[in-house]
Amino acid sequence: MIEHRPFAELLSSDHGWLKAKHHFSFTDPTAGWGALRIWNDDMIAPDSGFAPHPHADMEIVTYVRQGAVSHRDSLNNSGRTDAGDVQVMSAGSGIRHSEYNREPRPTHIFQIWITPETSGGPPAWGAKPFPKADRAGRLVVLASGFESDADALPIRAKARVLGATLLRGQSVDYRSDDGRYLYLVAAEGLLSVNGVRLKARDGAAIKDEPRLTITALEDCEFVLVDAPEGREVARAKAA
Repeated sequence: MIEHRPFAELLSSDHGWLKAKHHFSFTDPTAGWGALRIWNDDMIAPDSGFAPHPHADMEIVTYVRQGAVSHRDSLNNSGRTDAGDVQVMSAGSGIRHSEYNREPRPTHIFQIWITPETSGGPPAWGAKPFPKADRAGRLVVLASGFESDADALPIRAKARVLGATLLRGQSVDYRSDDGRYLYLVAAEGLLSVNGVRLKARDGAAIKDEPRLTITALEDCEFVLVDAPEGREVARAKAA
């Protein structure tokens, strides 16, 4: 099953300094796709951003598409994450943070929230460069809760966030286990997923597809999340 979610049909919000498209409702706590709770496509105006605010019990992955994000948090972490790179914040028992665009041009990000396996634990933050050249023609794991993905940023969920850049005509395959919830967004360009066409910033909710073939119909970049079912669903099944 592949459900195409066109960018033009996504929920949106406009706060002036922040223009956002929401692949899932930001206000509905039952929304999401398995453990994938939020996928926002954000545009942050120059010299603006998210003032300090709290989070808890969430894995927050920021994929910078254009521009850069400057981070600061209550653990005294600070850093600047450039286009193509990734930062991860494990909110754990609680953390306050701010995210600003200190650049002279708008910054574009994917903000991805994944429900952790367990609540609590010490909060943490980290960032890492992932040069697009290293992802040319192949999938690279950017963030992961699996120990085997040693080069990825760690998250506290049995999930993976992957990225790739493809030239027109190139393809990559991805295999997933039964019961997994996959979500793919084309960051740039035009591609197909098992024959379903996605334009730039379109999404695809995928389930019960053991193998994906992702083909570039023009030069493209995409991000893929492979997540388990949410904790609430798992608990209901076990009851």
